[in-house]
Amino acid sequence: MVQKYQSPVRVYKHPFELIMAAYERRFPTCPLIPMFVASDTVNEYKSEDEAIHVIERRCKLDIDAPRLLKKIAGVDYVYFVQKNSLNRRERTLHIEAYNETFSNRVIINEHCSYTVHPDNEDWTCFEQSASLDIKSFFGFESTVEKIAMKQYTSNIKKGKEIIEYYLKQMEEEGITFVPRWTPPVACKSESSTCHPRRPVSPAINIPESATKEGLSNKEILNTSSSPSEPTAGTPDDKLDADYIKRYLGDLTPMQESCLIRLRQWLQETHKGKIPKDEHILRFLRARDFNIDKAREILCQSLTWRKQHQVDYILDTWNPPQVLQDYYAGGWHHHDKDGRPLYVLRLGQMDTKGLVRALGEEALLRYVLSINEEGLRRCEENTKVFGRPISSWTCLVDLEGLNMRHLWRPGVKALLRIIEVVEANYPETLGRLLILRAPRVFPVLWTLVSPFIDDNTRKKFLIYAGNDYQGPGGLLDYIDKEIIPDFLGGECMCEVPEGGLVPKSLYRTAEELENEDIKLWTETIYQSASVFKGAPHEVLIQIVDASSVITWDFDVCKGDIVFNIFHSKRAPQPPKKDSLGAHSITSPGGNNVQLIDKVWQLGRDYSMVESPLICKEGESVQVRQPEPLWGQMEPKLPVLTHSTDN
Repeated sequence: MVQKYQSPVRVYKHPFELIMAAYERRFPTCPLIPMFVASDTVNEYKSEDEAIHVIERRCKLDIDAPRLLKKIAGVDYVYFVQKNSLNRRERTLHIEAYNETFSNRVIINEHCSYTVHPDNEDWTCFEQSASLDIKSFFGFESTVEKIAMKQYTSNIKKGKEIIEYYLKQMEEEGITFVPRWTPPVACKSESSTCHPRRPVSPAINIPESATKEGLSNKEILNTSSSPSEPTAGTPDDKLDADYIKRYLGDLTPMQESCLIRLRQWLQETHKGKIPKDEHILRFLRARDFNIDKAREILCQSLTWRKQHQVDYILDTWNPPQVLQDYYAGGWHHHDKDGRPLYVLRLGQMDTKGLVRALGEEALLRYVLSINEEGLRRCEENTKVFGRPISSWTCLVDLEGLNMRHLWRPGVKALLRIIEVVEANYPETLGRLLILRAPRVFPVLWTLVSPFIDDNTRKKFLIYAGNDYQGPGGLLDYIDKEIIPDFLGGECMCEVPEGGLVPKSLYRTAEELENEDIKLWTETIYQSASVFKGAPHEVLIQIVDASSVITWDFDVCKGDIVFNIFHSKRAPQPPKKDSLGAHSITSPGGNNVQLIDKVWQLGRDYSMVESPLICKEGESVQVRQPEPLWGQMEPKLPVLTHSTDN
């Protein structure tokens, strides 16, 4: 397996030339990197005007590996080749490195670059990427991979420290400015041109007031859209290290790399629909930064959000009055860590009455709106407290919980809500405080806990009776001033008290079923399962010669081939004969085939354009150019045809 690393953009608030002077001090050896024993120059090239300087070094490394492994490998040191290409004119340095030792068994490639900051020419940006591919290593492939990643991660952390160390060293020597490269003065002779070597300018001190004033941190930080408005920057967008630390928290180099690589993949495959960086990070954390697993659940969630228009739920859906009056939950200030605090008086809530009056889907949609509001509040608190806040705290008061709350349809609705929230809002619960748990609580916990992720369960704190008032209780997590009045605090809590839902508001099972269908079918999107030999086809009648047709779909699992066909006659509706070709359906019953098996391509219908292969996880938008439709006669049928690849 190939291990990859991609760094964020690290910004040095110093000019490029000064950074280059500091960088050169790392050679031939660097005391801050004990494993970097020595380096020898093997090739060097300088252009006549000194704008280009290419130097190739052979570096000797003393890898921190078990002595037995070194003995088996038969080496004490590992050698790398590093090629530095400095362009003083363009103010860039590109670094390429690869391993010389064991190159037939292990392939290591590294690419680094120093460039001028796009918004401030007196700042310097650094980026780094690398790959590790271990073909074979005497049966110790896994061990070598761990050692290599450990060493590399350690060196990454030291990279910026080393540059800053040498910058400080230069400052102590009185070197705070290095002049930019300028073209040499040409000779007056028209027949020839001379390139005299420019003398090295002496180092001089420049007062800070004379240097160009840089942009503030706030001005250079990237911002991206929330999950509610899944639009994002272009693939040119890059995360810088300061932004990550300020808005996303302290991540290890490999965690940063996972975030950047998954973000880049989304930018390439989900044009215009990239969720916010902290939302991507939640899915990575939920899968222990396994990119493949995180990508799978994130793509499924993005498709789910799109299909049910969850992105717009706060703007387009108003909770029924019954929920506003009898749902005993609401937001209440924040905890000591700055997390938004949600209070739920579950013991005072008539879950049976709410399910009978509203149905399961309305309750689910209300819980989704609460989660969407939680995401919004996390963003606000991140700005208010000046540190990353990506989750909220939930306080659940079970005073009044009894066997009525274990009503089977109510528990079923609760389990479904937990399942949906776990799948689409991972790592949003920072802490769950369960207070005044009664004797019946273990029964409810036994039913619910198997559906809760292990990482989430670790965040649960359960208090029986009045234990929450003692040491290690509520005061450890919530300031005294905002403890709700119903828990003995002084803060008036505006959370509804709940109570029994009047039976006059109950609705029949048929009414609830129709309402449930209405809630989740208010969308222009449809789902279909596609199998080999059983494509899903959609018929579109072209009634306007100037029409433009756009397809927008997400590939949840597997790869598919998307085709567009044209016919001057409409195909016959699918036959109901269970043995007929048209009766092949997916397990969901939503797979449709329209092209008659006796039709021949090129005679009965034609292919409009080349097939489009769509990979798993991709979000695809296909727009048919207007001129093509303008050439067709009105009311011509067009077939879209998707097959499993």
